[in-house]
Amino acid sequence: MFHAMNDIAQDDPAADAGEGVTAVRRAMRILQAFGVQDAHLSLAELSRRTGYHRSTVLRLARTLAMDDYLAQRADGTWRLARAAGWLGACYQATFNVHDVVEPLLRELSLATGESATFYVREGNQRICVVRVEGPKAIRHHVRLGAGLPLDRGSPGRVILAFSGEPGEPYESIRRAGYMMSLGERDAEVSSISAPVYGMNWALFGAICISGPISRLSEAVLTQHREVVLSVAGKLSRAMMGGRQGGASARPMSP
Repeated sequence: MFHAMNDIAQDDPAADAGEGVTAVRRAMRILQAFGVQDAHLSLAELSRRTGYHRSTVLRLARTLAMDDYLAQRADGTWRLARAAGWLGACYQATFNVHDVVEPLLRELSLATGESATFYVREGNQRICVVRVEGPKAIRHHVRLGAGLPLDRGSPGRVILAFSGEPGEPYESIRRAGYMMSLGERDAEVSSISAPVYGMNWALFGAICISGPISRLSEAVLTQHREVVLSVAGKLSRAMMGGRQGGASARPMSP
């Protein structure tokens, strides 16, 4: 990737040590042009958002695609690809895990008596990046780093809903601000999840409690709803540096 970028930079006299390699910075601008609601962007839109000529955008996009940072769709538009998602997942998984995420999950687990988990999206899966096991002997087990489907279970559904997935049940999830799931992914497991946001209200992931459906009935999950939403709000504020609104101010749509 960097060999191709260097070829571009050689023709650009503005590249210097003080400003960074121009081609690399331009490539980063292309990646940054994507927003949380942009499943894909045309070459013309990428050119408009970055201010670069279409030929420059195309050359850099093809270079980024060589290492799976971008991918071109059949209709010619471009989308973020696996490597870009992995970088985001790595950042989310390591950012303040011990200082912020784990203590809040512990607070949630202590308040509910159930296991608490934080998931982030990687491609078409949700990844378990932080987990605090509940105190009860019978509990739902998920290993760190496990990849689970997005379209089954409340954490994945919440991630899809607040990533802009159209239709039901996602419209209802966005209106409610959370989701309860009883036996959807695993017939013996129930859970309740809420979204967690980062800077500029970008979706960061989903927080949840889960346990055996014999103990976590719909009525019990409903009793835990406010504490789940409260901890999700605290974590969102922490991810935003404590400068933006609380849980009550979170948007109901992405």
